[in-house]
Amino acid sequence: MDAQASAPGAGTVLNALATGVGSAFAIDLTVTATVSLTDTTGVTGSIDGVEGADTHLIERCVEIVTERYGTGEGGTVRTESEIPIASGLKSSSAAANATVLATLSALGVADEVSRTKAAKIGVEAARDVGVTVTGAFDDASASMLGGVTVTDNETDTVIHSENREWDVLVWTPPEQAFSSEASVDRCRQLAPVADLLADLTLDGAFEKGMTLNGFLFCAALDFSPEPLMEALPDAAGVSLSGTGPSFTAVGTRAELKPVKERWQQRPGTTLLTTTETNGAIIHD
Repeated sequence: MDAQASAPGAGTVLNALATGVGSAFAIDLTVTATVSLTDTTGVTGSIDGVEGADTHLIERCVEIVTERYGTGEGGTVRTESEIPIASGLKSSSAAANATVLATLSALGVADEVSRTKAAKIGVEAARDVGVTVTGAFDDASASMLGGVTVTDNETDTVIHSENREWDVLVWTPPEQAFSSEASVDRCRQLAPVADLLADLTLDGAFEKGMTLNGFLFCAALDFSPEPLMEALPDAAGVSLSGTGPSFTAVGTRAELKPVKERWQQRPGTTLLTTTETNGAIIHD
């Protein structure tokens, strides 16, 4: 009972920490999960290239799926990632989605579970192991479904979804930032403004919404807004991604070229990719 699945990472339009309403867009950087199930109990996880990595999330994903759709099978789960861990590019959501789909496939029941329901299993696992404050259903839904999603993370509901064809520029500094360590109280102080950004986002003004989100959450989470300033006015939209430390800018390749030149002067990694509209996939 072996299976493999992949899921894309995502960038932020609206951080859900302020009000529970969030928005994210899938990007073409993926996490691949390989699951092997056995009749023994217990799940062991590993992350390629990361010694001593915390594997509780992917192990919990396997456990939940086998408890509900199997007979409590154990086994192993291994992930390979194009996304840096703790970079704000939703590696946890992508890993959870890929693991859930691979486990469903290994059990032969993938066609019986909707993609939205599968994403909710990953969110449940993330809450169980404490890697997220909100449950990150905005990130999980964008990764699982592709495109841009707007969600209510308190009820795990997709409010709106659509596809956008953007080129995406990503700058990731050398340091890491873990979502579970973000100051929720400071973020919640932004609620009145975040409500306005949610209205912008639901009206389809994703680029404007993400730019304002970037300035708001840089202030709340104590990140410099300089990368945002360096992206303007060239990029159509730019934001701190998640709780950082990565920044993402969207637009056309031509619009992002001067931004890339400026961001490349910064320490860390700058890369150009695109939005992902297909979402998570199971490999044959």
